[in-house]
Amino acid sequence: MTGAPPLSADRLTLELILSPPHPCGYLPDPVAQTLHVHPLFPMDIGQFEYLLSSGFRRSGNLVYRPWCAGCAACVPVRVRVAEFQTSRAMRRVIRRNRDLTIQSGGPTFSAEHFDLYRRYLNSRHGDGPMAEPQFEEFLDFLHSDWCAVRFVDFRLQGRLLQTAVVDLLNHSLSAVYTFYDPNEAARSLGTMAILWEIELARQMELEWVYLGYWIADCPKMRYKSRFQPLEAYINRRWIPLPEEPE
Repeated sequence: MTGAPPLSADRLTLELILSPPHPCGYLPDPVAQTLHVHPLFPMDIGQFEYLLSSGFRRSGNLVYRPWCAGCAACVPVRVRVAEFQTSRAMRRVIRRNRDLTIQSGGPTFSAEHFDLYRRYLNSRHGDGPMAEPQFEEFLDFLHSDWCAVRFVDFRLQGRLLQTAVVDLLNHSLSAVYTFYDPNEAARSLGTMAILWEIELARQMELEWVYLGYWIADCPKMRYKSRFQPLEAYINRRWIPLPEEPE
C-alpha cells in the first residue's frame, strides 16, 4: 500500500510504497515496516546516491528504508573518509591479515561465492528466515541493473575467505554486504573489509563510506560506531555519532 508522502529527488517525484507489518529482523519485540521506492522509478546512480544520503539502502534493484511506527532504532550511518584514523585495534587487524590477497572486480555470481555466502548465513542466521538461501535469492539481493557493483575478494593462498560487496557512486562508496568464512572469525574479517573500503574511498577522493544501519540494542549492528568520525542521519540531518564505550 502507498502510505507515505512522496519524496522529491532531482526534480523527479518518487512514489513510496509502505510494506505490510512484518517481524523485525534485528530486535525481538517490534513489528517492522519498510518504505520502498516504486520499482518502476527510473533509478540511476545519481538518484540512488541522493536517496542514500536520505537514509535509504538497496537490496538488488529495490531501494528501501525502515519506516516503523513508534521506532527509530535503525539509524543510517556513514564514515567521513578524509578524517578517518585507524585505531590501535584496527592496526592489529590489518597486521593479522597481511597474508591475504585482495582483488576487486565486477560482480561474479559464481558457485564459489554462493557457497561462501550460504555457509556464512547458515552460521550467522541458522535459526532464521535467511538460513539455507537459494542461488536466485543470492542474485536478487546483490545484483543491480543500474549501479556500479564491485565484489572485493579476500583470499589466502587462493582460497576465498571473504567477499565484500560495494557500490561505487559519484561521491561515496556504499557497503552493501560482506560475507566470510565462519571458521575464520579470529581474523576480524568484517572489520578488515570496512578498513579496505575506507582506504579505497580515500584513494578515489570520495567523501563518505555508507555502512548501512547502526542499531544501539543489536550487537551485530552496534560495532559500526568504532569507525570514527561517524555521522548518523537523525531527524533528516547528518550529525556526529560518538563511539560507544566498550
